[in-house]
Amino acid sequence: MDLSELQHLLSLSAGRRVVCVGDLMVDRFVYGEVTRVSPEAPIPVLARARELVMLGAAGNVARNVAALGGAVALIGVIGDDAEGKEALRLAGEEPGVEGYLIVDPERPSTLKTRFISGGQQLLRVDLEASRAVSGEVEQRLIRTIADAADDAGVILISDYGKGVVTEAVIAACRAAADAAGGQVVVDSKARSFARYGAVDLIKPNALELSHATDLPAETDAEIETALAHALSLWDAKAILVTRASKGMSLALRGEPVRHFATAPREVFDVSGAGDTTLAALGLALASGADLDAAAGFAQLAGGVAVGKAGTSAVSPEELIEAALVAHMAPAEAKVATLRRMADEVARWRARGLRIGFTNGCFDILHKGHVAYLAQARSWCDRLIVGLNADDSVRRLKGEGRPVNDLESRALVLAGLGTVDLVVPFEEDTPVRLIEAARPDVLVKGADYAEDEVVGADLVKSWGGEVRLAEIVEGYSTTAAIARMSRKASR
Repeated sequence: MDLSELQHLLSLSAGRRVVCVGDLMVDRFVYGEVTRVSPEAPIPVLARARELVMLGAAGNVARNVAALGGAVALIGVIGDDAEGKEALRLAGEEPGVEGYLIVDPERPSTLKTRFISGGQQLLRVDLEASRAVSGEVEQRLIRTIADAADDAGVILISDYGKGVVTEAVIAACRAAADAAGGQVVVDSKARSFARYGAVDLIKPNALELSHATDLPAETDAEIETALAHALSLWDAKAILVTRASKGMSLALRGEPVRHFATAPREVFDVSGAGDTTLAALGLALASGADLDAAAGFAQLAGGVAVGKAGTSAVSPEELIEAALVAHMAPAEAKVATLRRMADEVARWRARGLRIGFTNGCFDILHKGHVAYLAQARSWCDRLIVGLNADDSVRRLKGEGRPVNDLESRALVLAGLGTVDLVVPFEEDTPVRLIEAARPDVLVKGADYAEDEVVGADLVKSWGGEVRLAEIVEGYSTTAAIARMSRKASR
């Protein structure tokens, strides 16, 4: 999806109403550091540092619809317990989300607690009941769906198999969508998708498609065979299968399967990526987009989601940035603004990565620079290079500098494997970047004393360190310019 198509679709999506029905969860993420093994048993001891709580499953779908600019009615079931009250609070705090949460005193609210250290899940503890709702609770769900779907363009069914999505609830969703002139889209963990009937779209992933059809679903040819068989088994009008790094494949009755490639992205956490994809798909369809455009929109949103920690919602600004980066060369994609740097740092830090920062003019890149940056990168997992803009270089180095303009210098630096991000700055010093990045290690050349390094006190104040990298003698931009001048004068 190109930028103009994306911006047009985002403008159409603003305020579009979507109904999300399904299994509601509370997701709790407990982050900490493991530095020792318990003396009581051979297990790691997690020193708890922070905790995040958010709506998951159908709740995460609703959060993402709202974050993308839509208006969403969230319909689900909670228990008469502390987790249910927390779900009510979280739903009430989400702008754009109307929570229609029905209390079932006979079941607990679903809670998933994940314990994480260094970006790695150590353990997940689930509190749940998977029996189907019935009686008055089921009837209240059916009545709520009919009322909430009055002006909705799409009803999204998020079926995690916890018992909310019964046959009667599915029928109520189809009837409500027919009455409103909307569509029904299903995302399900079920072994078979036949029970959903003639919905407009089913969105399995490749593994779910394989399980449901008893066919392999790896290559394009295998996907096409599995989708053809799926359409013969189910009454759904279309099937969109998500395939992680292999993109998506769309099957409509009577038409050839269409494959959508995806731009490669660094995957941090796949938790909730399917929810984000469903939300974007539904919002696009509610806005009048065709299936191809909706698939592209959903693919972009899912790609952003896997680069974030936990069940995180995706914003329009993040989609626009991702669309821009997707059309850049790899080196161009490493050149970032301060804001994007801060977002990248947050993602890296959530993974427990060690962040390094250095800065300079890097006017004529030479052997000394390459060795310096390689040493800096050896002290961290991700290296940010603050790069003086042209006016800043001129003030520091005098007229005639820089020899190479900012764009040239940034792209050459970004082309190095040791550099993870290049962030230009206009000021004489990179203090603003250092404050925003809060690096774990600040690197400067050994021709400086530590107390001369700009930002050293800042970095040490939050527990970071300052490192001085070795200088390769005989190599500098000034010396290179002098050599070129001598050659030119001969």
